[in-house]
Amino acid sequence: VSTQSTGLERVRKFNKFITRKKVFILQPNEGHNKTMGRYCQLIMGPAGSGKSTYCKAIQQHCSGLKRTTHILNLDPANDTQDKNLFSIDIRDLITIDDVMDELKYGPNGGLIYCMEFLVENLDWLRDELGDYQDDYLIIDCPGQVELYTHIPVMRTITDSLKQWGYHVCSLYFIDSQFISDPTKFISGALMCLSSMVHLELPHLNIMTKMDLSSYKHDSPELTKYLEVDTVDLLNDLNKDTPKQFKKLNSAISTVLEEFEVVSLIPMSVYDDESLDLVLKNADHVLQYGEDEEPQAPDDKFDIDDT
Repeated sequence: VSTQSTGLERVRKFNKFITRKKVFILQPNEGHNKTMGRYCQLIMGPAGSGKSTYCKAIQQHCSGLKRTTHILNLDPANDTQDKNLFSIDIRDLITIDDVMDELKYGPNGGLIYCMEFLVENLDWLRDELGDYQDDYLIIDCPGQVELYTHIPVMRTITDSLKQWGYHVCSLYFIDSQFISDPTKFISGALMCLSSMVHLELPHLNIMTKMDLSSYKHDSPELTKYLEVDTVDLLNDLNKDTPKQFKKLNSAISTVLEEFEVVSLIPMSVYDDESLDLVLKNADHVLQYGEDEEPQAPDDKFDIDDT
């Protein structure tokens, strides 16, 4: 218990420190209680980065804010047994177990087949969304990287959502273990950038499981990773890799520096302030509630002409 409490305290300090340092380009908007429209968060990231855990946590957080949200599971390999957690579940259309049994595919091939099958049957998804079109959707996505790079499945789905009138933003998760090794972190940063460029959506990068991180909130090492300081990271890469990789390291660093769009928001699902910071940033990029028509006041009173 004491270890978890210490971790949560670090998360709170992270949020205050990062906000003060103005790491994020997008500042959170104020207020939550606005009329619902067609909005959705697309939750992406490698397997084990905390996507499904976040979906459940942010739904509970929004419930406390009197906001209605629905979780849409687009991962046919999701092993969550609580079917009541999802308002819409791709496993009602197709399951990876059925594909592997019938077509003798492996896990990755089976998952890609399931996603391509969904793309061929987008009418099913549109019909399912019809019951929740005025609510805030949290979409739990598969973790296979190729779905967000060279296979156009997720791009087709997000383009369809936009055609159906949804405001869509993408949240890419990498967990705090990535900052334990510069080479691992660079691979995570490139995945974030690749997904951002491929999907062309308003985008946030989230560093999850910060309650497990050993870095102090004001540590220069932590700031270097959250701000993606390419100069320091390049030096670390050159120290940790053989000399023949220096040109490659320099090229990768140049790519991240030229885009200047990769920064990370620290988050722990066990801390409400942390979840609120992510939610406010997502609301900001979605322009949540800004397209609602202003309503006339209900108050009526008589004007005394005397």
